[in-house]
Amino acid sequence: MTEFARRVEAVSISGIREVFEAAGADAINLGLGQPDFPTPDHVREAAADAIASGAVDGYTSNKGTRKLREAIAAKYDRDHSLSVDPGDAIATSGGSEALHLALQAHVDPGQDVIFPDPGFVSYDALTEIAGGKPVPVELREDLTMDPAAVEAAITDDTAVFVVNSPANPTGAVQSEADMREFARIADEHDVLCISDEVYEHIVYEGAHRSPMEFAETDNVVVVSACSKTYSMTGWRLGWVIASTRRIERMLRVHQYAQACASAPAQYAAEAALSGPQKRVGEMVDAFETRRDLVVDGLTDAGLEVPTPQGAFYAMPRVPEGWCSEVIDRGVVVVPGEAFGAAGEGYARLSYAAGTEELKEAIEIIDGATRAVR
Repeated sequence: MTEFARRVEAVSISGIREVFEAAGADAINLGLGQPDFPTPDHVREAAADAIASGAVDGYTSNKGTRKLREAIAAKYDRDHSLSVDPGDAIATSGGSEALHLALQAHVDPGQDVIFPDPGFVSYDALTEIAGGKPVPVELREDLTMDPAAVEAAITDDTAVFVVNSPANPTGAVQSEADMREFARIADEHDVLCISDEVYEHIVYEGAHRSPMEFAETDNVVVVSACSKTYSMTGWRLGWVIASTRRIERMLRVHQYAQACASAPAQYAAEAALSGPQKRVGEMVDAFETRRDLVVDGLTDAGLEVPTPQGAFYAMPRVPEGWCSEVIDRGVVVVPGEAFGAAGEGYARLSYAAGTEELKEAIEIIDGATRAVR
């Protein structure tokens, strides 16, 4: 008899959290992916009004309030010209739960799940928890995912492949041509594509396109959240959209794990999605300025770094011992291997921090880089 389930024993604590927890109180934290902007006032006020009125005192529908799901559907019509029935959306506890539902509902023990390497830490862990077999696919030189590599990795055992654009940890944005190819692969191979679009509005060059726009079958599931776009990481409100039959299966998992997403957060999310979007553009403009500052600083320090096209991460190539030296000097970064074996020799830096902090961090990084060379 084993003391713990094998699926849990196979999962380790996130490397991001390990670095963050070990950092000193005075460290400059470029490790966590969290916007440093406040949640918009109208979003907070919507939640406060709902609390004051007693509207949040009971459970909502398992899927979430009707008005929130209507706001989610309207968002995809507005942004992607996609017709989504409000019944084909589930409000979740952040994008993390949305991803968990999608994998739990579609992966049987031993089936393959293909995902980017380096890629977001949850892809590997949640595949293991679902009983699946992780199949990481190494990224191109520009840190985008190659549809041809995904197609080559598909076997009779493949259940799912995951696409993430704009990407964490790389900041890369997949082209429209790539997204069309991912949709074709899902259709032709009858394999589910889970498209992680949490950063979709944080794009500096090009434009975000969803593979759901191009799919001819229902083999695309989209997971997203308010967390990054509206600076609502602590509210834990995300969603999943898919065909009716796929939503019904994911709801079976959600209703027992969660019952419903937090009611106050649902009212806040409705306001975020339906209300003014000006703050989003202002935040993206600020991130772009910070991106340029960080990329220029890393380049001047002698590091090779692809220019991120989206999200708020830079992923430079770094020499051996670099991460430890930088962390010891008081700047929290995440070693690339935390995101997969192909991440070795890289580091992830989040520029969701104040400009003065970033300038100070670049000075420290410059000194650390000189020390390890």
